[in-house]
Amino acid sequence: MSEETTVKSGKGKLKKPPLPEENLAEALAPAPPPTAAENPQPSFDAMEFTAEQREQLEKLSGNLARAALAAQGAIAEMALRQADRPAALSPDPFNVTPALTQVMNRLAAQPDRLMRAQADLFSRYLELWQSAARRVSGEAVDPVVQPAKGDKRFADPDWSENPVFDVIKQSYLLTSNWLNGLVSEVDGVDPLEKRRVEFFMKMLTDAFSPSNFLASNPAALKEVMATGGESLVKGMENFAADLARGGGQLSIAQTDYDLFKIGENVATAPGKVVFRNEIIELIQYAPTTEQVHEIPLVIFPPWINKFYILDLRPENSMIRWLADQGITVFVASWVNPTPELSTKTFEDYMRQGIYEGAAAAIEQCGVSHVNAVGYCIGGTLLSATLAHMAAKGVQPIGAATFFAAQQDFSEAGDLLLFTNEDWLKTLEQKMDEGGGVLSGQAMADTFNALRANDLIWSFFVNNYLLGREPKPFDLLFWNSDQTRMPKTLHLFYLRRFYGDNALAKGELVLDGVKLNLGDVKIPIYVQSSKEDHIAPARSVYKGARLFGGPVTFTMAGSGHIAGVINAPAANKYQHWTRDDLPESLEAWQAGAREAAGSWWPHWVAWLKAKSGGLIPARDPAKGKLKPLGDAPGEYVKVRS
Repeated sequence: MSEETTVKSGKGKLKKPPLPEENLAEALAPAPPPTAAENPQPSFDAMEFTAEQREQLEKLSGNLARAALAAQGAIAEMALRQADRPAALSPDPFNVTPALTQVMNRLAAQPDRLMRAQADLFSRYLELWQSAARRVSGEAVDPVVQPAKGDKRFADPDWSENPVFDVIKQSYLLTSNWLNGLVSEVDGVDPLEKRRVEFFMKMLTDAFSPSNFLASNPAALKEVMATGGESLVKGMENFAADLARGGGQLSIAQTDYDLFKIGENVATAPGKVVFRNEIIELIQYAPTTEQVHEIPLVIFPPWINKFYILDLRPENSMIRWLADQGITVFVASWVNPTPELSTKTFEDYMRQGIYEGAAAAIEQCGVSHVNAVGYCIGGTLLSATLAHMAAKGVQPIGAATFFAAQQDFSEAGDLLLFTNEDWLKTLEQKMDEGGGVLSGQAMADTFNALRANDLIWSFFVNNYLLGREPKPFDLLFWNSDQTRMPKTLHLFYLRRFYGDNALAKGELVLDGVKLNLGDVKIPIYVQSSKEDHIAPARSVYKGARLFGGPVTFTMAGSGHIAGVINAPAANKYQHWTRDDLPESLEAWQAGAREAAGSWWPHWVAWLKAKSGGLIPARDPAKGKLKPLGDAPGEYVKVRS
């Protein structure tokens, strides 16, 4: 045992002599209480403090009181706002209880496995306690358990350097890993039900992380002391502001929304709105080259988000980059629907979105057909529309590209867990209360839940426990700018695609036509992302194999957004290509070629080969369609 024990704290090091081992039992024995004469207890007022210390204590005390009052006021305001609203539609809207019951019953039927798991947990705790004791005695020890790679919750040095917080962290990790592992190792349970329990168990254990509580977060405690409690006051002010912005429901700010203005510092590529109906505005962007390829490109982004993910900043704008490659670019900007559009259907979006958007671009440019891109859910709609066009014998689209889009939903991402029929009934009731539309905030909450540590809890800690303002970040501004969903369209999409996988099975009927993706013979380019949690690469690959014509499949590094929006100048990530489509994604990967950087150049080479010869550049203001206004249009500016 060392001569002294060093215990690190947020303020420095506290050194004290260690306890001799032979005196340990004596030291741990309870001492008799001192008499009043032996240990008189001074009153607070009688304690000796310097003027500076008194001032600091008074400041801390006052700020703690202010923080408490701010929190009480915000909660009272929330209660008043909620008073006129109906009670929760369901105590278990995601229908987790039946799935959890299945898992628990299966565990109960395997008592030997449960006992082994409990014994393993106890063994791991014993290892942690022994490790902590050795560390306190001055011995260097390795952690019993460490956070997963990329876990930013425990980045503060005190989580590792301070023995108390290190034990709290490791205890939490042992328990959460054990709980999640216990569920994931259960067999004999319906796979989807098991996946549902795994997802919500992860949400639960993430919520109870010690980093989410003031008393067990060293960074937050240090901030309280360093600011004399002002960080808590600011945190509660942020809490009240987020409640107010959410209309009584907590809407955690992810960035400084006031710093971004659509059309001023995001979505700034120049162009004209050349067509408008009640579903879309069609924007034609100004050329940046003297000549352009004859066949224009029409991009159909997801209607769940705003289109300007394609044009956040000039340096990462796909729209500007395509214009620099000599491509005439059109983008459909979807309406942010009000209750008046609540009965719009998937067929309406097909007709008024893709059919009319493509027709307008054809008329504007005087060509026989266009090329098209479908991004995410916009790609699902484009797929169905191409099958409809094939069945009708029309071909206004000559070649199509899909960004992170699914046609086969049998292996869809975690959004599949939100399509249980019980949940859909609750969702329908919620939309009825909203006049037939689902609020953009509800959509944002769903997507944030898929990455709760990054998109919920990190901001909870930053905004409320640390009392800081979220950093300005254009991507998070866009992420929060969700659109409303029309009831008829949204329920059809969730039930027929996620629930029934009807398009992949050849069972989907639109406009009286049964759709078959095998009838689509035009050239197809499919992009997926290796770490996509919304449209997993395996799901996208299965969809790519359903088309009846030539298909080029590419996998990009990163996820659903960064995998797609990766300008070549950034020189980030990598991508993989291969000329054929074997039976499985794993087989494709085994023979794929890896290349550094963005996949955009590979795609644009494919696109140019299908875009015709070069002609003089087109001025959006001088086409056959009269300009209706400047880009980015009006639909994109309507917030939910």
